[in-house]
Amino acid sequence: MAEKVMEMTRQHAIIFFDGVCNLCNGFVQFVIERDPEGYFQFASLQSEAAQPYLKKFQLDENALSSVVLVENGKCYTQSSAALRILKKLSGGWPLLFAGILIPRFLRDGLYNFIARNRYRWFGKQESCWLPTPALKQRFLS
Repeated sequence: MAEKVMEMTRQHAIIFFDGVCNLCNGFVQFVIERDPEGYFQFASLQSEAAQPYLKKFQLDENALSSVVLVENGKCYTQSSAALRILKKLSGGWPLLFAGILIPRFLRDGLYNFIARNRYRWFGKQESCWLPTPALKQRFLS
């Protein structure tokens, strides 16, 4: 099963997110609305589908404080993941990829500040968000 899921990443990129975080769930919905081609697939970091990737890229529980993007066999976290995701969206969002020119320690510093406070500012769900039946095909299980 893990090989089948990993094979799919050649055609799609996968966004792994904290499934109980309201900010993260909002970001996933934001991406879905701006990804009409269905380039991105999704899975919560807490899911079984995420485990082979977390192991392959040697990410631990600390990954829960970051969005993780797997694209073209590479793994991106924190601000690099967020900027690469924005680069693929419709509308003016790809312009924000210019932020990649900002030194990573500054980008990730801001990212980590938001990540540390996300539950306090945006709240937390008791369980992972479940996609609607229409969106279910874009989520790994």
